[in-house]
Amino acid sequence: MKNKNTIIGIVTGLICSIVGLVLVLLFFGKGNSLNDSLQIALNQGVFAKLMSMGAILNLGAFFLFLKQEQDSRAQGVLVATVVVAITTLIIRFI
Repeated sequence: MKNKNTIIGIVTGLICSIVGLVLVLLFFGKGNSLNDSLQIALNQGVFAKLMSMGAILNLGAFFLFLKQEQDSRAQGVLVATVVVAITTLIIRFI
């Protein structure tokens, strides 16, 4: 049961990161559409920064799970945040 809750937390963390990235692209993107904003971010080399900003939504999910005493799910969100951070570092330096 603990592994299932951890996986739910990981999926929740990844979904929050993706939704956060989309929101950041919509609010701070310079293009007319989401796809244009994504292309501009990739061309200007700021995609990794936007991806990091999108992961901020994971804080809400993490503390929500902690408040509900679902530590395994909170652990999964933390794992997803680390995965996003490592991916951001890889994108930034490659």
